[in-house]
Amino acid sequence: MSAPARPSASAALFDTAIGVCAIAWSATGVLRFALPDRDPEATRTHIVRRHRVMDVREADPTPEIAEAITGIQAHLSGDLDDLRWIPLDTSPLNDFDRAVYEVTRAIDPGHTLNYGAVATRIGHPSGAQAVGQSLGRNPIPLIIPCHRVLAADHALHGFSAPGGLTTKQHLLEIERTPGFGEPTLF
Repeated sequence: MSAPARPSASAALFDTAIGVCAIAWSATGVLRFALPDRDPEATRTHIVRRHRVMDVREADPTPEIAEAITGIQAHLSGDLDDLRWIPLDTSPLNDFDRAVYEVTRAIDPGHTLNYGAVATRIGHPSGAQAVGQSLGRNPIPLIIPCHRVLAADHALHGFSAPGGLTTKQHLLEIERTPGFGEPTLF
């Protein structure tokens, strides 16, 4: 007797102002997002790798995903959008990660929170380290803007997307976040 077929998800690569990004989605919403890697083939490999509960294959974007891609392209070109209107599929995630991502997704472009503030907002005031670990697992960076979460001293620590801290800083600069590429008065 053969194993039951795994559900499938779709994925697509697309050009942006910062390089080739990728998005994977289910019937519910976005499952995974990839910022540019060292080359488009590495980005492709990342986005179509086996998902926890679904097989991922390249496909043409649905109208909803095409709209999301357009919004992401505009955002990365400096036409800032909170991207909260993009539907997500967080069903494979645990409750803690979902809570962290919900708070993180509410951070507007150009603003930041620290790990401790996120922990407090989800009801775990001593959970800053766990928040950092959760954000390190974030399968949907940019749309769940983990780059907007900083250390308590406003420093950049850890970013698991390709390019690491350089990419995190660049995203904050694109979003005109005070202290990152924008002059401040004081």
